[in-house]
Amino acid sequence: MAAFLVADGDSGGGGPRPLTTDEANRLAITRFRNYQAQGRAVTITVPGTAGGLTVTGSVDYRRNVGYGVVHGTGRGTSSDGLIRWTPTSVQLRPMTDAPAHAPASPPRSGWYERPLLSSGSALDTSLSIVLGLGGDRPDNAELLPQNGAAWWGRERVDGRWVDIMAGPSSPDRSGTAGNVRYWIGSDGTMYRVRVSVGSQPEPVVIDFDTHTYVPVEPLPGTTPAR
Repeated sequence: MAAFLVADGDSGGGGPRPLTTDEANRLAITRFRNYQAQGRAVTITVPGTAGGLTVTGSVDYRRNVGYGVVHGTGRGTSSDGLIRWTPTSVQLRPMTDAPAHAPASPPRSGWYERPLLSSGSALDTSLSIVLGLGGDRPDNAELLPQNGAAWWGRERVDGRWVDIMAGPSSPDRSGTAGNVRYWIGSDGTMYRVRVSVGSQPEPVVIDFDTHTYVPVEPLPGTTPAR
């Protein structure tokens, strides 16, 4: 089971207060809710000093795989195309005129594969973060407040009121609580996550249910990157 996310950087926000028992319980089950749903539609906004990237797609939290389309924002189209990723690899299919949404059935050719980088790439870090937002069991609600998780406020997301909660410190890195924010509904459903990544000027933002979820189909085949 993946641990709660922790990353460097100030994620901003209002003033914190301790979690209530209900809030701690909802934070504890929010990643498990994604796993229960099997898959979620996501939009990932990745910052960059030379322009950002937006990934629009789906994540299968049972199989731990994502699939979607990448568009550059404030930059050229050289990074545009289809993308599929796992915890260890990234498959890319460049496209000069990438669609708004990835086709439900991936094209059979034109794919290139490379390892998912553990550092040095805001995109790869963001893809890894998204996969980590699912867990096959709830977290320990009693430990979350002890490790610095807190309530930061309420906000409307797509017409619904949600609570903004800061995640706990990493088990091996004290003092890192609050660097990740979760927007969580009344039943523990995760609607948004914001996390700072390395030295990027803006946080990565992951929005759920921005479009209709399309199940992630197996990729027909890949060509190793040269």
